Amino acid sequence: METRECIKTRRSIRRFTEQPIPDEVLNELLDAVRWAPSWANTQCWEVVVVKDPDTRQKLVEALAPNNPATKGVAGAPVNLVMCARRGTSGYKKGELTTNRGDWGMFDVGIAAQNLCLAAHDLGLGTVHVGLINHQAVDELLGLPSDVESLEIIPVGYPEKVGNAPPRKELSEFVHWDKYGNK
Repeated sequence: METRECIKTRRSIRRFTEQPIPDEVLNELLDAVRWAPSWANTQCWEVVVVKDPDTRQKLVEALAPNNPATKGVAGAPVNLVMCARRGTSGYKKGELTTNRGDWGMFDVGIAAQNLCLAAHDLGLGTVHVGLINHQAVDELLGLPSDVESLEIIPVGYPEKVGNAPPRKELSEFVHWDKYGNK
C-alpha cells in the first residue's frame, strides 16, 4: 500500500474477528516499532505483548468506565501495551536537555503510529487506548519503576471498517511564518 493511502485510510477499529494473528505478522508489527525515529536514537519504547485471556481481562478492568475501546481490548487476539523507559528520551548523560520534559511519550507515540500503519497495511485493525488506570496496568505487567505504560493497542482483523470522520481543512490549522498567518 502506498504510504499516503495508508495514512488516509487507517481507521480506529474497536471490534475484531476471532481470527488469530500469525507470529510472523505480529513480528512485522513489532519490527515497525523498532524502526521508528526517536530522540537521539534512544529507542525508549518497551512493548508488552498480551495474548493470555486472563491478562487481557485484567487489562479490560484497568480501562476507564465507559471507555469506547472496551470491546476492542476484550475481543482482540493481541493487545500491545506501549511503554516508555523514563529518563532516556530528551536526556543526555542523565540530565534533561529540553524544557518540555521527558520525550518518552512523544517517541512512543511515533512508534505506536508506525505500528498502527503497518497493521493497516497488513489488513489488521488497531485503536489507540489511553484512557486507562496506568498504575494498575504497570502493576499487572510487572513493569520496573523506570518503565511506565502509556497506552494499549488492541490488534486484530477488523470485524468492520467505518468511514473517515470529518477532518479540518489545512487553512484551519496551518500558519505561515508566524502564528495567525493563515
